[in-house]
Amino acid sequence: MRFSFQDYISIKIHKTDLLLTSLIKTRLEPFNLAPEQNLIMMLLWEKDGLSQHQLIEPLEKDKTNIARMASNLEKKGFIKRVHCKDDRRSVRLYLTPAGRNLGEQVIPVTEEFNQLVSKGLTEDELRELERILAKINDNVRPEF
Repeated sequence: MRFSFQDYISIKIHKTDLLLTSLIKTRLEPFNLAPEQNLIMMLLWEKDGLSQHQLIEPLEKDKTNIARMASNLEKKGFIKRVHCKDDRRSVRLYLTPAGRNLGEQVIPVTEEFNQLVSKGLTEDELRELERILAKINDNVRPEF
C-alpha cells in the first residue's frame, strides 16, 4: 500500500515544526535572539554557569554547534565564556547583566508562546503528546 502525501506523519510533524519555528522566531526577533540561542539562554536563566558540555544533552546538539551558538551569544553581550582553571578545555557560560535583563523580557514571551501552543490541550493530552513524541524520537534517533 502506498501512502499519499497527507498520510505521512513525518510531513505533519514537519509542518507543525515550521509553524512553531516561524512564530517563535518572529517573537524573539525584537530581542536579537534566534530560537536556538534562546534555548541556551533558557537553560542559563534556570541555572547560570553551566558548561558548554552540560548543554549537549538537553539541546541534543554537538559540541561544535554549542560552541558556535555560545560564541554568537557572547558577541551579542548576553553571556561570558570562561575557561575553567582546572581544565582549560572546559568552558562555562555565565549570564552578563544584559543577559539577565534579557531574561526578564524574554521569559514572559516564551511562557506566552507555550500557553498558545498548548491552548485547549488537557494535562492528559500533553502527557500523551510527550509520550508519543518520545517514541517517535526513539524510532529515528541514530544508534551510536
